[in-house]
Amino acid sequence: MSSEVAISVTDLGKCFHIYGKPRDRLLQMFSRGRKQYFREFWALNDVSFEIRKGETIGIVGRNGSGKSTLLQLICGTLNPTHGSIVTNGRIAALLELGSGFNPEFSGRENVYLNAAVLGLTRAETDGRFADIEAFAEIGEFIDQPVKTYSSGMMVRLAFAVAINVEPQILIVDEALSVGDELFQRKCFARIEAIKASGATILFVSHSGSTIVELCDRAILLDSGEKLIEGAPKNVLGKYQKLLYAPHDKVAGIRAEIAHGVQGAASHKPADSNSISAKQVQPPRVAETDDMVAFHDPHLVSQSVLSYETHGAVIESPAITNLAGEPVNCLLRGNTYRYTYQVRFDAGATAVRFGMMIKTLAGTELGGSVSAANLQDAVSFFNKGDVVQVEFNFQCQLNPGTYFLNAGVTGAVGEGETYLHRLLDACLFRVLPVSNLTATGTIDFNCICDITTKGSEED
Repeated sequence: MSSEVAISVTDLGKCFHIYGKPRDRLLQMFSRGRKQYFREFWALNDVSFEIRKGETIGIVGRNGSGKSTLLQLICGTLNPTHGSIVTNGRIAALLELGSGFNPEFSGRENVYLNAAVLGLTRAETDGRFADIEAFAEIGEFIDQPVKTYSSGMMVRLAFAVAINVEPQILIVDEALSVGDELFQRKCFARIEAIKASGATILFVSHSGSTIVELCDRAILLDSGEKLIEGAPKNVLGKYQKLLYAPHDKVAGIRAEIAHGVQGAASHKPADSNSISAKQVQPPRVAETDDMVAFHDPHLVSQSVLSYETHGAVIESPAITNLAGEPVNCLLRGNTYRYTYQVRFDAGATAVRFGMMIKTLAGTELGGSVSAANLQDAVSFFNKGDVVQVEFNFQCQLNPGTYFLNAGVTGAVGEGETYLHRLLDACLFRVLPVSNLTATGTIDFNCICDITTKGSEED
């Protein structure tokens, strides 16, 4: 394995034996292999990938796809059925809530126990204990048995230990979702600091925005197989399409996703948007006071991703000015109209429409829905109805290129789901501005006042 590779996984597989009845385990033991009393369940099968030092990789997939099993195999808490795993560096892992904690021991004792497992001497743990205790913020409970802890207290302590051993490889498995909002932000800030230090991070999360913000690459697992890896935005789009697919179309979509990556051996992140340099570079436009928005025919999304439909189809997404003229090169501060049509191929109830503006990397910036809750949604549409949807929005974005999504939801069974959704439906650009003082992505109209209060000599 190259010295630049932190984790190498080759043809990895993990098979569990599933017994129908407890007595079958005993019968299997006495059968000496002459008869099989179990069925095989392959949680992972022939999974291969490499993670280079300093990369942050997100793993996504539906429940039961094998994500947690993969992390446990990498950490060594499970043994593979076949294949190999090679790691290069000290691993700190935050897997199942409280895993590795002895419930009878106090928090303090568990800190020393976990630190020893991670390779720290007692003297090293002594030197870091104050930082661990301060990060966990559980007060006097540090000396109480862990079995008396709430779930939030347990994950605080577990995370505090994991990130204070200076890991070269940090593995996190959706454990932060139980903490409160303030603690989650604190954890993500520390993860960003660990990433900046050059550590490798392997991260499992159901939060798409977290994957986009933290990760350099993403891997999609489904039914124990790796379907695709690449830029987080692309992988998340495929994952969401699979997640919301009708049951009878899942197999076809899985095959479509897997077929699209055959032969893709490169570990270099792919272009997340598949848009050309010509599209990204704005045309030369003279900056004058009478600039107007206009339509650039070359500025067309090449990465539109359509969900499978549940009786509705979104068509003709477009941006216009308030006079109804098509535009995709916008002026900051002006109001525009985002429109699309929805054709209903089946009756639908409790229908809501939505839009979302995203960066090229996939970070969600903001959007809107047509109703705040299901009680205010449109109660019913008939089969054959065609609806024109319009959202007016004020462009408060700084110069750059952005995407617009479109979605329609409705009641299916006992819940609400997407009847149809288009990711990257429209591509638009916000035109350059001279003498720009706003920074970042969104212009919050910040005003700076500077007042001189006099010198010390006065």
